[in-house]
Formats: sequence, C-alpha cells, structure tokens
Amino acid sequence: MPLSSSAPLVPLLALAFGYLCGSIPFGVLLTRAAGAGDLRSIGSGNIGATNVLRTGRKGLAAATLLLDALKGTFAVLTAAHFGGPLAAGAAALGAFLGHIFPVWLGFRGGKGVATFLGGLFGLDWRAGVAFALVWLGVAFASRYSSLAALVASATTPFVLWMLGERDIALLAAAMVCLLWWKHRENIARLAAGAESRIGQKT
Repeated sequence: MPLSSSAPLVPLLALAFGYLCGSIPFGVLLTRAAGAGDLRSIGSGNIGATNVLRTGRKGLAAATLLLDALKGTFAVLTAAHFGGPLAAGAAALGAFLGHIFPVWLGFRGGKGVATFLGGLFGLDWRAGVAFALVWLGVAFASRYSSLAALVASATTPFVLWMLGERDIALLAAAMVCLLWWKHRENIARLAAGAESRIGQKT
C-alpha cells in the first residue's frame, strides 16, 4: 500500500483524527473504573498494559493492551476508507503521537508500543504479525517487556521494506526512533540489569 499524493487537508484531518483516537487513555480509565486507583501512581507510572499488569489485574491488562492496539487499527482503517493510503499513514502517526502525548493527561502518556502495533496491523497486517511474533519470542526468552518492544520495533522498518512497503517503512522508522526515545530509561535499566520483568510488581 504505497502512500500516494492527496489533497493536503486530508492527511492533516487524518492526523488529527488519529491523534484523538490515540489519546484515549484506556489504561487509566479501566483501572479507575475497576477501583484500582490512579495508574499513574502505580509501578512505573506508565499508562500502558505492562504497568496495568503490576496492579495484579491480568484481565485489565489484557483489555488495556487490546484497546490501545485497536485504537490505532481503528484510526488507520477509518482514515484509509475515507482518505486513502496517505491518510492511513497520517492516522497511524497521529494515533501513536496521541498515545504518547495525550492532551487529556497533560501530554504525559505511554510509550506507544500497543498503539504502534495496532496501527501497523491497519497499514499491513503481515508486518503486524511479524512484530507480534518477534515480541512474543523475545518476551518469552527474556521476560522483559521493554526489550521485546525494542527488538520488535527495530525489525519493523526492515520487514516493511522487504514487503515492498517502502514509504510506510520510512514512516515506521521515524516512529521507532520516538519509541526508543520513550524507552530510554528502560534501556538504561536493561544495561544495568535493573529492569523489571513481566509480571514483577514494583
């Protein structure tokens, strides 16, 4: 699905639409509704599924992961339907940015892994499957969610390039750079051997 030219307003609207979808903080909403308190004061303070898991609510963590991914997929597929490939790419970027910098939480959001994956499935499901398989393999072997995300995301632009999705690969590469920047503290802890493992409460 190569990104094609379109009216300038269309990708801008898709970017804004994607941002609004991505900025919905499902982790915060679900944990609050379940009486688990403010997720931002638990564990790492992150609003994603890994931190929700630290509350001991596996169901909430699974729901957060699914919804954070689906908001990216929904934004991409909706934008693709109404605006075409370029709009789809803009929506993927918008959803990713919305999750990381949600206006509702003072622009302090999550690290974007699930939403990145959801948007990826919307853009090219084959790359989404590849990401998921790499993530699962690394997570199973290491028990580090952050390491799995870093490795899986790093492979994504190469997978997209090999699939012939070169424009999307470039977009993904830019998003991966931001994803790695959001994981800079995790990277430091991994290097120091101090990173929390999956399911470990902090």
